[in-house]
Amino acid sequence: MSRIGKKPVHIPDNVEVKISANVVDVKGPKGTLQFVHRREVKVMIGEKEVLVEKIGETKKASAIWGTTAKVIANMIQGVTVGFQKQLELNGVGFRMAAQGKKLNMALGFSHPVEQVLPEGIDAKIENNILTLSGIDKQKVGQFAAVVRKLKPVEPYKGKGFRYVGEVVRRKEGKKAAA
Repeated sequence: MSRIGKKPVHIPDNVEVKISANVVDVKGPKGTLQFVHRREVKVMIGEKEVLVEKIGETKKASAIWGTTAKVIANMIQGVTVGFQKQLELNGVGFRMAAQGKKLNMALGFSHPVEQVLPEGIDAKIENNILTLSGIDKQKVGQFAAVVRKLKPVEPYKGKGFRYVGEVVRRKEGKKAAA
C-alpha cells in the first residue's frame, strides 16, 4: 500500500490545477506543465488538494498510484519554486561557457564539445560550477545526467563532472618501482 499515494497533494493559492480526461494541467507563476496519467489511477481535485486513487487491485495500479501523486506534487513545486541541479567541473584545462542556448565545453578531447540546452532549461556558470534550472524536474535531471556523462569524474585524479556534494571514492595510483 502506497504511503505517498494515500496523502493528498496540497495546492498553493497561486497555482491552478485542471483535470480533463486523463490529462492534468498545472499553471503557476513560473509556467505551465502537463501530465498524462495512466488509466489505472483516478485523479480528483478536492478543496485546495489533489487526490489520487487507484482503480482496481492490479499490480500495475499499485505501482502507478504513488508515482502519479509524486509527479503531480513535483509539477506543483516546479511551477512555484522550480528545480535546479549543480554540476562541478574539475580538471586542469577543462573549461565551460554558456553562449545563448548552447554550452561550449573544453573537456580534454581533441575537439570542443557543444551541448544545446533543451526548451525550458536555463544554465548559469560561476567559476567551475554549472547550475541548471527549470520547472520540469525530469528535464532538469535528465539534462544534468547527459552533461555529466560527457566526462564523468574519474577515481584517480578526480577530474570530470560531479554533482555538487557528491563524494567520489579516490583510488591509489601505481606504486613507483624501488
